[in-house]
Amino acid sequence: MSTTLDYRTAFDLAPIGLVLSRNRLIVDCNQQVLEMFGAHRDELVGGSFELLYPSHAEFERTGARIVASLNKSGCYADERVMKRFGGSRGGEHFWCHVSGRSLDPAVPHAEGIWAFEDLSARRRIGVELTAREREVAALLIEGLTSKLIGKRLDISPRTVDVYRARLMKKHRASTTPDLVHKLLRA
Repeated sequence: MSTTLDYRTAFDLAPIGLVLSRNRLIVDCNQQVLEMFGAHRDELVGGSFELLYPSHAEFERTGARIVASLNKSGCYADERVMKRFGGSRGGEHFWCHVSGRSLDPAVPHAEGIWAFEDLSARRRIGVELTAREREVAALLIEGLTSKLIGKRLDISPRTVDVYRARLMKKHRASTTPDLVHKLLRA
């Protein structure tokens, strides 16, 4: 069987999950996204990205963080916990690397192209964390200081330190580098 290589084929068969979005709604997605999230095309296309988040609060905070952090070219990337939509693993939380670009940085959510990479084979969720703890953990892994994490999440650096202390206790880490190591290994 011969497949003509065209843009649609490249999109559908890309080795990474791809989504086209408009106003935080999924306009189109490829096969990798459907497999990653355990969904059928008609369950995701036309739906909100919120379907793929552990909670409404995380969906809202991530959206605000994207708007605040876009660079001049409209690009954004992070690692975050997502939720599988359906299938035998429906509802399961997993670490995911998300990167993308807004087609108009002045209106970040108007139209975008997003790539999703399932990190669950390399990074497991071992300890149950709150939504905010997951956000702080992801930013600690990026190497951000309490001050920078506070700016990104619109909380005080002292509040970040409280979350860091909770994470250290849950992961039985004695230092921040030890915590980061355990978060990456978890």
